[in-house]
Amino acid sequence: MSKILEGFLYQESHEWVKKVSDDEVLIGITDYAAEQLGSVVFVDIPEVGDSIEAGAEFGAVESVKAASDIYAPVTGEVIEMNEDLVGEPELVNEDAFEAWFIKVKLENPEELEKLLSPEEYKKSIE
Repeated sequence: MSKILEGFLYQESHEWVKKVSDDEVLIGITDYAAEQLGSVVFVDIPEVGDSIEAGAEFGAVESVKAASDIYAPVTGEVIEMNEDLVGEPELVNEDAFEAWFIKVKLENPEELEKLLSPEEYKKSIE
Protein backbone atom coordinates (compact mmCIF):
# COMPACT_ATOMS: atom_id res chain seq x y z
CA MET A 1 0.00 0.00 0.00
CA SER A 2 1.27 3.44 -0.90
CA LYS A 3 2.15 5.94 1.80
CA ILE A 4 -0.25 8.86 2.14
CA LEU A 5 0.85 11.35 4.75
CA GLU A 6 -1.17 13.73 6.91
CA GLY A 7 -0.20 17.39 6.64
CA PHE A 8 -0.02 17.20 2.84
CA LEU A 9 -2.61 18.08 0.20
CA TYR A 10 -3.00 16.03 -2.95
CA GLN A 11 -4.10 16.19 -6.55
CA GLU A 12 -5.72 13.33 -8.51
CA SER A 13 -2.82 13.45 -10.96
CA HIS A 14 -0.59 12.29 -8.03
CA GLU A 15 1.22 15.46 -7.00
CA TRP A 16 1.45 16.54 -3.37
CA VAL A 17 1.67 19.99 -1.77
CA LYS A 18 3.13 20.78 1.63
CA LYS A 19 2.61 24.23 3.09
CA VAL A 20 5.82 25.72 4.52
CA SER A 21 4.36 29.18 5.25
CA ASP A 22 1.20 31.13 4.47
CA ASP A 23 2.34 31.75 0.91
CA GLU A 24 5.01 29.12 0.23
CA VAL A 25 4.62 25.43 -0.59
CA LEU A 26 6.74 22.48 -1.62
CA ILE A 27 5.50 20.31 -4.51
CA GLY A 28 6.44 16.73 -5.35
CA ILE A 29 4.91 13.50 -6.59
CA THR A 30 3.22 10.94 -4.38
CA ASP A 31 4.51 7.60 -3.24
CA TYR A 32 1.79 6.00 -5.38
CA ALA A 33 3.08 7.82 -8.49
CA ALA A 34 6.67 6.78 -7.73
CA GLU A 35 5.57 3.13 -7.34
CA GLN A 36 3.66 3.24 -10.64
CA LEU A 37 6.64 4.71 -12.47
CA GLY A 38 9.27 2.32 -11.11
CA SER A 39 12.93 3.40 -11.06
CA VAL A 40 13.09 7.13 -11.74
CA VAL A 41 16.04 8.02 -13.99
CA PHE A 42 15.39 11.68 -14.83
CA VAL A 43 13.37 14.65 -13.58
CA ASP A 44 12.67 17.80 -15.56
CA ILE A 45 11.74 20.69 -13.27
CA PRO A 46 11.42 24.43 -13.79
CA GLU A 47 14.13 26.92 -12.86
CA VAL A 48 13.97 29.52 -10.10
CA GLY A 49 12.01 32.52 -11.37
CA ASP A 50 9.75 30.44 -13.64
CA SER A 51 6.00 30.66 -13.15
CA ILE A 52 3.69 27.67 -12.89
CA GLU A 53 -0.07 27.69 -13.37
CA ALA A 54 -2.56 25.45 -11.56
CA GLY A 55 -3.61 22.59 -13.80
CA ALA A 56 -0.83 23.14 -16.33
CA GLU A 57 2.11 20.83 -16.92
CA PHE A 58 5.31 22.11 -15.27
CA GLY A 59 7.76 19.25 -15.64
CA ALA A 60 8.23 15.54 -16.21
CA VAL A 61 9.52 12.42 -14.53
CA GLU A 62 11.11 9.64 -16.54
CA SER A 63 11.57 6.09 -15.35
CA VAL A 64 12.87 2.97 -16.99
CA LYS A 65 9.22 2.15 -17.80
CA ALA A 66 7.62 5.46 -18.79
CA ALA A 67 7.67 9.23 -18.84
CA SER A 68 5.00 11.13 -16.98
CA ASP A 69 4.11 14.82 -16.97
CA ILE A 70 3.82 16.64 -13.66
CA TYR A 71 0.90 19.06 -13.22
CA ALA A 72 0.93 22.15 -11.06
CA PRO A 73 -1.52 21.99 -8.16
CA VAL A 74 -1.20 25.76 -7.61
CA THR A 75 -0.23 28.97 -9.43
CA GLY A 76 2.90 30.85 -8.43
CA GLU A 77 6.58 31.54 -8.89
CA VAL A 78 9.31 28.94 -8.43
CA ILE A 79 11.57 30.26 -5.66
CA GLU A 80 13.67 27.13 -5.19
CA MET A 81 14.30 23.90 -7.07
CA ASN A 82 15.58 20.68 -5.55
CA GLU A 83 19.04 20.51 -7.11
CA ASP A 84 19.63 17.08 -5.50
CA LEU A 85 16.99 15.52 -7.77
CA VAL A 86 18.77 16.66 -10.90
CA GLY A 87 21.83 14.57 -10.02
CA GLU A 88 20.01 11.86 -8.08
CA PRO A 89 16.50 11.34 -9.51
CA GLU A 90 16.30 7.98 -7.70
CA LEU A 91 15.70 9.95 -4.47
CA VAL A 92 12.05 10.04 -5.59
CA ASN A 93 11.89 6.24 -5.23
CA GLU A 94 13.65 6.29 -1.86
CA ASP A 95 11.16 8.71 -0.28
CA ALA A 96 8.68 10.51 -2.51
CA PHE A 97 7.63 12.82 0.34
CA GLU A 98 11.18 13.95 1.14
CA ALA A 99 12.16 14.34 -2.53
CA TRP A 100 10.30 17.60 -3.21
CA PHE A 101 10.67 19.05 -6.71
CA ILE A 102 10.09 22.79 -6.34
CA LYS A 103 9.26 25.43 -3.74
CA VAL A 104 6.64 27.91 -4.94
CA LYS A 105 5.51 31.33 -3.75
CA LEU A 106 1.72 31.17 -4.09
CA GLU A 107 -0.07 33.71 -6.21
CA ASN A 108 -3.46 32.65 -4.84
CA PRO A 109 -3.38 30.72 -1.51
CA GLU A 110 -7.12 29.94 -1.88
CA GLU A 111 -6.16 27.40 -4.57
CA LEU A 112 -5.07 25.09 -1.74
CA GLU A 113 -8.73 24.67 -0.78
CA LYS A 114 -9.38 22.87 -4.09
CA LEU A 115 -6.85 20.11 -3.38
CA LEU A 116 -7.61 16.72 -1.90
CA SER A 117 -7.22 15.78 1.76
CA PRO A 118 -5.23 12.60 2.52
CA GLU A 119 -8.55 10.71 2.91
CA GLU A 120 -9.90 11.98 -0.43
CA TYR A 121 -6.67 11.12 -2.22
CA LYS A 122 -6.66 7.64 -0.69
CA LYS A 123 -10.16 7.04 -2.09
CA SER A 124 -9.05 8.26 -5.52
CA ILE A 125 -6.30 5.61 -5.81
CA GLU A 126 -8.15 2.65 -4.27
